[in-house]
Amino acid sequence: MKRIFLLLMATVLCFAGCSSSQESNTDNIVIANIVTTESQILSYMLKYLIEYYTDEEVELINNLGSSMVLHQAMINGDANISALRYTGTDLTGPLQEAPMKDSVETLAFVQKAFNERFNQTFFDSYGFENTYAFMVSKEMAQKHNLTKISDLQSIASTLQAGVDTSWMNREGDGYKAFTEAYAFDFKRTYPMQIGLVYDAVQAGEVDVVLGYTTDGRIASYDLTVLEDDLNFFPPYDASMMATNELLEAKPHIKPIMSLLVGKISTEKMQELNYLSDNNLMEPAVVAENFLIEHNYFSEEVGDQ
Repeated sequence: MKRIFLLLMATVLCFAGCSSSQESNTDNIVIANIVTTESQILSYMLKYLIEYYTDEEVELINNLGSSMVLHQAMINGDANISALRYTGTDLTGPLQEAPMKDSVETLAFVQKAFNERFNQTFFDSYGFENTYAFMVSKEMAQKHNLTKISDLQSIASTLQAGVDTSWMNREGDGYKAFTEAYAFDFKRTYPMQIGLVYDAVQAGEVDVVLGYTTDGRIASYDLTVLEDDLNFFPPYDASMMATNELLEAKPHIKPIMSLLVGKISTEKMQELNYLSDNNLMEPAVVAENFLIEHNYFSEEVGDQ
């Protein structure tokens, strides 16, 4: 715990004004994740796979505060694998580029840019996307025949919406751009922590909320996800990342990590999150059960 605290403090200090980075330690494999359930689940999947197929021991750094802090941990050499990164987040965050709409083009751009600018490999997607999505209760969806965001237009002036605080001021895919693209606004829009929006809609305090497509609470609260029929929100395909230094020093690691590429759908990730968030199953157990269920601990793994 003391070491993790020191790593976090070093990350914050360097994030505030550090201009140089230390070399990654390739003797140790260190996987870092952010403070989300799916990030922790995927961290354990990678850890178990690497430890099963090699003699390596893997250390985890859990619950870093944001994707930018995770990025800085990779740059500093505190970690050499990121368990979960999102194309849209890294495009506008570390890369400081404008949002892009095409999923394939975004992934290709992010992969090329991270390799050239940061000497890191941004893997192909796990197979799922975790993007913003507007949601309503099943009852409301049925009452007003809501299946897509545009369906809200005729009743938006009567609705109260709960949204992620950070979304209100986001450039490109935030609140202002959304109201311009869809040509409507809500009666009231309440910024709140993302975890509170689900409780708010369940309690009837708001009518519609902005959440994330893989959140397990969608199933817990029996919500209907509305289709983004104007393709307003940019792609947030989920991938893992590793430093090129690690992959060059330990070339056997890349094919093991790649075993998960394209193997987890958005629906499956939502289900895995549900098992942890709703059924209170530890992320480590959820990860292990998934790997066992899909025969990753067998000779058939090459056929996955």
